Amino acid sequence: EVLAGMAPAALELGAAFAAAGHELALVGGPVRDAFLGRASTDLDFATSASPEETERLLAAWGDATWDIGRAFGTIGARRHPRRARAGAPASEDVVVEVTTYRTEAYDATSRKPEVVFGKDLDGDLSRRDFTVNAMAVRVPDLTFVDPFGGLTDLARGVLRTPVTATQSFDDDPLRMLRAARFAAQLGFTVDDDVRRAIEEMAPRIAIVSPERVRDELVKLLLATDPRPGLEVLVDTGLADHVLPELPALRLEIDEHHRHKDVYEHSLTVLAQAIALETGTHAAPTGPVPGPDLVLRLAALLHDIGKPATRRFEAGGGVSFHHHEVVGAKLVAKRLRALHFDKDTVKAVARLTELHLRFHGYGDAQWTDSAVRRYVTDAGPLLERLHRLTRSDCTTRNRRKAARLSAAYDDLERRIAELAEAEELAAIRPDLDGEEIMAVLGLRPGREVGEAYRFLLELRMEQGPLGKDVAEGALRAWWAERGAPSS
Repeated sequence: EVLAGMAPAALELGAAFAAAGHELALVGGPVRDAFLGRASTDLDFATSASPEETERLLAAWGDATWDIGRAFGTIGARRHPRRARAGAPASEDVVVEVTTYRTEAYDATSRKPEVVFGKDLDGDLSRRDFTVNAMAVRVPDLTFVDPFGGLTDLARGVLRTPVTATQSFDDDPLRMLRAARFAAQLGFTVDDDVRRAIEEMAPRIAIVSPERVRDELVKLLLATDPRPGLEVLVDTGLADHVLPELPALRLEIDEHHRHKDVYEHSLTVLAQAIALETGTHAAPTGPVPGPDLVLRLAALLHDIGKPATRRFEAGGGVSFHHHEVVGAKLVAKRLRALHFDKDTVKAVARLTELHLRFHGYGDAQWTDSAVRRYVTDAGPLLERLHRLTRSDCTTRNRRKAARLSAAYDDLERRIAELAEAEELAAIRPDLDGEEIMAVLGLRPGREVGEAYRFLLELRMEQGPLGKDVAEGALRAWWAERGAPSS
């Protein structure tokens, strides 16, 4: 049933390759996902044809072709739905990537794999990362090929390599990260041989480019449940080389248990933040549609400033003063090292810096001015900050948890009320720069900026004033400076 459910267009492509005297087989993820009941319109194939011959056959089969990586033997194509029979369901575009049989390995000091084209399907499958990705279906005859027992491992939920794990990871160290990623995405356990090899070879990940490391970490974090993958990273020591701030959170708990296990706390915050994302993977909707990478990174890393700021106080207490400020700098440094884009770096660092801002609200209710500042400082990150702050409560004390939740409910209510009354999301002074220059008779320059900041501060403290009141306040402020106004 699985094999018969393949896209008819893929079978037609197989017939075209066969007619030209070439082998073609569906390989890897699409085969694995078919057995897991997951449909895929993006199909990966391996072939005996050269890249040039593949391009010619794809051009005749599809509506568009492109060169994904000719040096690696990979050509892509897209085929639009053909006219369906009356009453038949509409079909989607079929996107394929076809790669010439190959082998590849890293030079001991290189970040780029060396590629050599192979001769047969079994050899091509032997170079794949895990047995569950080393299954294939020859087309068009639908012959299932599984030389390394991938289907059995799929049924067992185990990640095992086709060759020895040491050889596999030596060929491509990124596969160690992929083991963690698949543990998160599929919920599979890691074979003992794979785990031992990662523990021994973790430093070798250093030869892989930051971009490739980043992309695997992103896929891991965007999984429905990232925790199993993060645990593989930390428990094997691989995280020490790609995200060292995470295992550093496993602070030694003192004999009096004066603080939480920050690592476990962070994993719990991540899980709770994911639960607060809006919509679903299939239908992302709402203010923070999931999976949201910025929220998830902030939830995981928000406390990474704690190891550097931990202090044992007189009387038996422990403190982490300003860990949010230190953490924001560490977050930015790590994400930049992984070559994340500037917007993501800035957003995650800002959320880390702001994640403690709410604390104290329940003990001493904020003024309207404080609420305005909270919203203004968060800016477009406000909805994520709401979720991060709520997720940061992992106490087992139900009464304390309920009190914190009620306090944040109250804060959100006040934000909504002020927003409705004052257009809070876009707070501006009552006079703009042009009006300030007109009132004070100024030309563009530093003094206009100072006047603007004065009016913005006044707006924060007192709410909307109206232009007449704001103008009077501006003239009085200017006069106090000893400067005449027009």
